[in-house]
Amino acid sequence: MTPRKTPSVWLSLILLALPVAPARAELADTIERIKPALVVVGTFSQIRSPPFVMRGTGFAVGDGRLIATNSHVIPETLGAGAGQERLMILARQGAETRPLAVELVARDIPHDLALLRIAGPALPALMLGSSDAVREGQAVAFSGFPIGSALGFSPVTHRGIVSSITPISLPSGNASQLKDKSIRSLRAGAFPIFQLDATAYPGNSGGPLFDPVSGQVLGILNMVFIKSTRESALEKPSGISYAVPVRHLVELLERK
Repeated sequence: MTPRKTPSVWLSLILLALPVAPARAELADTIERIKPALVVVGTFSQIRSPPFVMRGTGFAVGDGRLIATNSHVIPETLGAGAGQERLMILARQGAETRPLAVELVARDIPHDLALLRIAGPALPALMLGSSDAVREGQAVAFSGFPIGSALGFSPVTHRGIVSSITPISLPSGNASQLKDKSIRSLRAGAFPIFQLDATAYPGNSGGPLFDPVSGQVLGILNMVFIKSTRESALEKPSGISYAVPVRHLVELLERK
């Protein structure tokens, strides 16, 4: 005799048969929330052609008038006179992309982070999460402007996992700057960084690494391993990218 199934058993079977909402749908909703906070970070000069040159990606934090990005996308010297190079971002406001003047307000060179302040209306700010809770194998996504104007100034999103959390120390910009003090810093200043299995490109630097479901920022895209020259990144991307944990950005916000 076949035992009769109780209503609770039937309900369990029905629930098991229902399709599970795909993660892609959650990511699509998250991207809609992330995109308004993204900006193109670059410099402007009236005596240059083209006047605006992209240097990386940034995103709004705090009160919406602060832009987080990488320190290395900000030139070491910026002119203040007429026609001199100055910082500028391109931000989406409504249906238009508008240039906005910004100023550098804080810099954390050891962790390759910078904060800029907008001279204009606030942007929708992203929520910062806890990078201390990030685990290897965790699903993540990042958005930015890869290859800059070559693909148009439209945000592009990639997804992947945190493939490793490994200590790293960011060196100076070139070998001539590796003096005794810098070498001591390299030895003592290592900090955990997120290695990703997703492919980023030049232009992604400074963009947010975020949780695909909550949209909370977990890190800031920092650098890409390129097999040979910068120009070959399109043909031979390594598929290895890095992000600085967001806790260092939180600390910079608290110090500014």
